[in-house]
Amino acid sequence: MQNIITTLKKLFYLWRRSQVPVKQSIKISKIDNLIIFLVCILISIISSYKLLLISPLNIADIFSWFLTFTEVLISSGVLILVSKKENPTISSRQIFLIITLLLAVQVTKLALASTISPLSMIIPPALIISQGMGSMTALAWVSIASLIWPDPEIVINNNLFFILLVCASIVSLLGGRIRSRAQLLQLSIFVPIGSFLSQWILISKDKISLINNQNFVSSYGDIFSDSLVLAIAMLFTILFIPIFESIFGLLTKARLLELADKEKPLIRRLSLEAPGTFEHTLLICGLAEEATRMIGGDIDLIKTGALYHDVGKLHAPNWFIENQDGSKNPHDELDDPIKSAEVLQAHVDEGLKFARKNRLPKLIANFIPEHQGTLKMGYFFQKAKEKNLDINENYFRYKGPIPQSKETAILMLADGCEAALRAMNINASDKEALKTISNIIYSREKDGQLDDSNLSKGEIFLIKRAFLNVWKRIRHRRIQYPTSKNNTFS
Repeated sequence: MQNIITTLKKLFYLWRRSQVPVKQSIKISKIDNLIIFLVCILISIISSYKLLLISPLNIADIFSWFLTFTEVLISSGVLILVSKKENPTISSRQIFLIITLLLAVQVTKLALASTISPLSMIIPPALIISQGMGSMTALAWVSIASLIWPDPEIVINNNLFFILLVCASIVSLLGGRIRSRAQLLQLSIFVPIGSFLSQWILISKDKISLINNQNFVSSYGDIFSDSLVLAIAMLFTILFIPIFESIFGLLTKARLLELADKEKPLIRRLSLEAPGTFEHTLLICGLAEEATRMIGGDIDLIKTGALYHDVGKLHAPNWFIENQDGSKNPHDELDDPIKSAEVLQAHVDEGLKFARKNRLPKLIANFIPEHQGTLKMGYFFQKAKEKNLDINENYFRYKGPIPQSKETAILMLADGCEAALRAMNINASDKEALKTISNIIYSREKDGQLDDSNLSKGEIFLIKRAFLNVWKRIRHRRIQYPTSKNNTFS
């Protein structure tokens, strides 16, 4: 019996070690929580107050109002929990946006439900939420916004309600995956067309003649007008998404791709003033992108974050080995390990200044300090020991924080492995390369750099294989072609 219990304990331990660590949500201040709670109360009041206008009012009516009020309040709370579950780093501004959009829809229902199609009320906000906070949050928002109607007298046709849910779900799912403004434009055209055809087939095909154009526009439910209003609303939503990105700190796929453009001034400046750092950045991008793809992470996020992670080196490019021509090293002339360590830390501090100056989103700016975490500057610490300087090891550690996401952790690992893999002999075996990768990753794990990254053991294994695959692609021989006096063979 003891052996069975011991075996079960071992299995449970191994299972627990294999699971992804639970990612803690960012704490929101009490004032922000109070404001969000008050907005939820307001949504509940708007959604249920008409139940108290019944005359004469009895206990059953009050109980019915209380149930509706509580249901709306709990639904709002569930929506917030879903958004936090999908985005542990979600900010109070973004939660406020979700709740405010729900409030705006409830007010619109109350004021204009008899004149505006529910599709035009529900679908545009769903597009904003799916773009900025993900498909699951958008689907939860659509579910709550579609089911809670403040006026019990307003009855939606069952077929229209079905069309609403289908169209809103499509927008929520596709909105979280769309990677360009052009695709958003296509969505804003095809969804209204789809809703128009669906309404014509399911609701009023027997009442509408395609020949009588006037009747076609002004018939039951004004389905042509409703679809046109929906298309216009979605187009305006696309125009205002950049404003929402700026005000509420949303980071959409389209925004990430725009930031990843190598003609952006900051990236262009990096390529001109610190070409070695720029080439190092591109190599890291290849490693990090492959590893992120392997574990199913956010490829666009890490690709963009990797491009900006070392922009702080622009403050003093020649102090970093990759930008030196080999003639002299400023650190040798300085001959002070402590000040050299300060220069290395400065590339993080200056990078954050560049990020603020260029208004980079917070999720991108996080790559700048987190890719170094609290790693030790081993070379200069060793130099200090050689000089018999009695100083604390912490003076030679970056300020951090350690990686707070999978993507920043992968970038840290790619940053550590890139130089080692490039320096390996072209004849080195896959086993040797994998050993080098494993040693570097293990050292980061042992140092506690991955504790908050949410990476599981299985994902770390996949990252190692991804790095090895990239190394195998870039390690190749080139044939030295014969040359003659007059021409060169390619």
